[in-house]
Amino acid sequence: MRRVISLLLENEAGALSRVAGLFSARGYNIESLTVAPTDDATLSHMTIVTYGSDLVIEQITKQLNKLVDVVRLIDLTDGAHIEREMLLAKVALAKLPLSDLKVLVELFNGCIIDICQSNCTVEITGTGERLDAFVEACGRTQIIESVRSGVSGITRGT
Repeated sequence: MRRVISLLLENEAGALSRVAGLFSARGYNIESLTVAPTDDATLSHMTIVTYGSDLVIEQITKQLNKLVDVVRLIDLTDGAHIEREMLLAKVALAKLPLSDLKVLVELFNGCIIDICQSNCTVEITGTGERLDAFVEACGRTQIIESVRSGVSGITRGT
């Protein structure tokens, strides 16, 4: 089962390493990891996407809560939440004309951020499924290079 775990942790050297080391030492896989400072310079927000049974996720959360650096842990999958990811893709213009690409990018609420003679770079933000749908709509052979940010997540409401 896919799980999205949100952590608030101390913004100190080695905090990320300790979290990643916990997963590595126990043989758990991290599917996606994003981390950035919060409005409080002493804290960072981390979003981890992982897969596992309820028992495995329970073990992960217990081990994460034991880390000194972790201030708060929320399993976003348990409640209403919003998650987003960003895709930067360099798209070849050989078989997909720029006019067609512009229409496609608009359909996905994205934007073209760079245009060259033979390709252009687009930015699309949304759920992982939406980004996958954009790649399929372009045609995998048209994507020269792509980079995804990983999931950022937050709870809905209060």
